[in-house]
Amino acid sequence: MSHGVGTAGEERVTEAIGAVLPTTIDEQYLAETFGAATYEYDTEAVQRSLSDPVWELLDRGGKRWRATVFRTLVEGFRADPEPYAPYAAVPELLHTGTLLVDDVEDGASMRRGEPAIHEQYGVDIALNAGNALYFLPMTILRRNPGDVDGDTRLAAYEMIIDELNRAHLGQSLDIHWHNEREIRIDEARYLEMCSCKTGSLGRLAARLAAILTEQPPAAERAVSNWARDLSLAFQISDDVLDIESTRGAVEGFGKEAGNDIREGKKTLLVIHAAEHAPPEDVARLEAILDAGDTDRREIEECIDILDESGSIDYARQRARELKNRALDHLDAVDLDADAARELAAFTEFAVEREV
Repeated sequence: MSHGVGTAGEERVTEAIGAVLPTTIDEQYLAETFGAATYEYDTEAVQRSLSDPVWELLDRGGKRWRATVFRTLVEGFRADPEPYAPYAAVPELLHTGTLLVDDVEDGASMRRGEPAIHEQYGVDIALNAGNALYFLPMTILRRNPGDVDGDTRLAAYEMIIDELNRAHLGQSLDIHWHNEREIRIDEARYLEMCSCKTGSLGRLAARLAAILTEQPPAAERAVSNWARDLSLAFQISDDVLDIESTRGAVEGFGKEAGNDIREGKKTLLVIHAAEHAPPEDVARLEAILDAGDTDRREIEECIDILDESGSIDYARQRARELKNRALDHLDAVDLDADAARELAAFTEFAVEREV
């Protein structure tokens, strides 16, 4: 398992995505996916407003680690990965949908080093394309690669719906908090939000592999808990990298410098600073995060407060603690030795990475 999908794996994921939403839209695809037209489809409109914006974002790359996790766990459960290869597109498409919607909600201007999709195509197109990606992956389960039985397919459907519901619950919390001026939440509530928002798609990838290969409930729970803690560690590390990229210590991060501060995000670093910085610094931190039109000087002032309160170092340490807890969950699963080593190496990478 590389720290991305790898060339062969990436080609398979891209192929599976293309089967769900091809780069070129034609009448046959529309009829097979959406049913025969009652009157007449406009293929060009679907091309410009759905396929093009989605593939614009997909072609920019991305880590695709959830697809990698799915495939590696299938192998780890000692199943032939080839019949299940199309399912790796499920978490990747869902993740892409969340990015399209999140960038609109956050007012982000950059994604993966280029203008956000809503900046290029418009808010209406970005939102509709993002919402479509919550449903299009279900066509993979309908086509039933791997010829899984009815009970297994139903379990997969129910799990996906459960995790998507939790993702939106987490997003609702995140939106509400970053629209509040006061930093009033604590670490436990923050981690619960991340467990829902960030952890849902990681859990989904891990649980899908367990369900499709018919693992016992204990194994599904263990890999779900591993993916949850991995996702939390990944999110906290990502928040630290956002700060370090703003300072110039990290290049090629792919997001706008100081993005979390501009958006008023109540990250773990901010929550820790609110509990440990002097009251006047906390008041200033709240004012900067609430400003909405933050300039570079204010962003650097905010980072100084986070640094002086020890919040950056604390977040790094917390990410490592969650990483270690994730590794404990992984050790509890009976996996093929090679797959277990690859998943453990990826868990380490998720926290210690530099981009």
